[in-house]
Order: sequence, then structure tokens, then C-alpha cells
Amino acid sequence: MAKIAVMVGTVYGGAQYVAEQGIELLGRMGHQPRLFHPARLSDVQQFDADHWLVITSTTGQGDIPDDLVPFYVAVQDKFPLFGNKSWAVITLGDSSYGDTYCGSGEKIRQLFSELQGTELTPMLRIDAGETLQPEDVALPWLAEHYRALLATS
Repeated sequence: MAKIAVMVGTVYGGAQYVAEQGIELLGRMGHQPRLFHPARLSDVQQFDADHWLVITSTTGQGDIPDDLVPFYVAVQDKFPLFGNKSWAVITLGDSSYGDTYCGSGEKIRQLFSELQGTELTPMLRIDAGETLQPEDVALPWLAEHYRALLATS
């Protein structure tokens, strides 16, 4: 069993719905997930998770949603090295935006990469132009990759 901190950045609620469905799945798998929305770095650190998972939509020109910006800025400022923690990112976007497609997730992934933890698996990008219900893509991905996390915890 792994303690999993799930941070969400959402604009219209899609990423939050994916996170809520994901938390139910992770709990049924035997993990101990906790949703942080809005995410505060101090709360996430106090939970002392083995793994950080960010599920975020993208807004504007590849921007992080307003409800996740304070967390992102706090992580940048405090720069808490992950040590033996692992992390993963699920990002929702629209490929018709070209270079800014899934920009929010790209920014989070870059920041987390600098914190020296272990990326559980490459970032999942969910394209709104191809997928009407992002949970249909996210939940099988979570089940596959978090089975491996269960084996290592």
C-alpha cells in the first residue's frame, strides 16, 4: 500500500472528476489516496505521501489552472526534494492548441523532474479533441501503473 497525495488543477471540473474517480479506484486497489483541492504544499507535506500525483487541465496558452497555481509556486519557492518519493502527472488539454497542448502538465512535470524523485511512468496526455470522457483513458492508465506502485510499496 502506498500513501498517494493527489493534487488537482481544474477549470471546468473535468480534472477534478477524473481525480475523484481515480481516488476511488486507487482506494479499491489497496492504496491510501488523499485529494488535495485546492492543494496547499504544507498540507501535502504533512500527509507525508510516498507518491505525488497531479491531475490537471490546461487553460489559456498552456497555463496552469488558477486553483493549482499557489501549489506550483510554493513548490518552486520551497523546492522540497522528493528523495525516495515517486510522482506522476495526468494532464488534460486540446491538441488543436498546438505548442501549448497540455502545457500545464508539462510545467508540473518539468518542476517535479527537478525535485529528484522517481517518475512512476511517462506523463499521460488526454486530448479533448479525441476523448469526450477523460476518465475513460485515465482510469485504465491508473490501474495499470499503480499496480506496479503497489508491488514496490
